[in-house]
Amino acid sequence: MKVNLLKLMLLLTVIFTMDSCSSDSSEVTADSTSAVIVENYEYSATELETMKLINDYRVSIGLNPLEIINHISYKSEEHDYYMIDNNVVSHDGFVDRSTNIMKLLGAKTVGENLAYNYNSPQSALNAWLNSPAHKKNIEGNYTHFGISIRQNAEGKKYYTNIFARID
Repeated sequence: MKVNLLKLMLLLTVIFTMDSCSSDSSEVTADSTSAVIVENYEYSATELETMKLINDYRVSIGLNPLEIINHISYKSEEHDYYMIDNNVVSHDGFVDRSTNIMKLLGAKTVGENLAYNYNSPQSALNAWLNSPAHKKNIEGNYTHFGISIRQNAEGKKYYTNIFARID
């Protein structure tokens, strides 16, 4: 039963990703995998600014601000490095990331936004808000989030922003 449910969820994730306008936004619900919760994460000024902009936007439309969880930012950072190492912008491994967050942190749902080559947090946020799938994640019924912004050797920025609902 769990295997069938996981297969169905993987299929739905693939369909959702292919259906979005840019394949940069995803959401899944599942449970599995094991690891250790990462408690320490050093935020850059750019990451802190991006999270503030997201929370300011959410509050401006009557939603709750999201709480930062370092483990979610660590999982975001892992994905940034994967994308940099493989020279891709993709949601590869999203099911594994979301499953890890669900199992270790008790998240009920997890969503993810990606951005590539935006020079400022405001420009990345504007692009997300202009994309229905990304905007849906930013305005989603989430309680927590994490973010990582890393640069490749050419100075191009990779953004991974993961949202979670933890009751």
